[in-house]
Amino acid sequence: MSLPLIGILRGLSPDDAVAVGEAVLAAGIEVIEVPLNSPDPLESIRRLADALGGRALVGAGTVLTTAQVRDVYDAGGRLVVSPNCRSAVIEKTRRLGMESWPGILSPSEAFDALEAGATGLKLFPAIQVGTQGMQAMRSVLPQGTRLYAVGGIGAADFATWRAAGADGAGLGSALYKPGQTPERVGEQARALVAAWRAAGGEA
Repeated sequence: MSLPLIGILRGLSPDDAVAVGEAVLAAGIEVIEVPLNSPDPLESIRRLADALGGRALVGAGTVLTTAQVRDVYDAGGRLVVSPNCRSAVIEKTRRLGMESWPGILSPSEAFDALEAGATGLKLFPAIQVGTQGMQAMRSVLPQGTRLYAVGGIGAADFATWRAAGADGAGLGSALYKPGQTPERVGEQARALVAAWRAAGGEA
């Protein structure tokens, strides 16, 4: 079963995309996001989608508009992650058959996102809400809602967030920083996957 971890490759360049993506995938992270504020992100997404084929779910982060959703789809991406909750973006994403993970920070945003058809919810920034706030939100969300903690989450506190009800996590700078070699990214990815599993995060 695929681990509930999203590899966030902010700042990735097209020339590094495939090698870094392969390193992340080899470590067991099968969902890869290239934020749109990276250099030439659509080209990176295109190369990743072509190279990783059916082995990984590839898409974009920091998606703010419906036009960007279409651009990601045309580049071969099948995942849309946003820092905010916009019903039009969620609905467009779902109409194109893509996964939608909008950013939410309150129960109101969470229910708006679910009503619009979100695949899952990205609690962002998670450190602002904290584990107690997330527990309170989790208690009112519909059963089966997937809630990923993103922003300030690292290997040292995976167990705490898991215990509080996080289903998964987004991995940013702990996984990848621009300019790092694929070998270094692979090491970091393996360490994060091992920490997640040790925290009881197999699923």
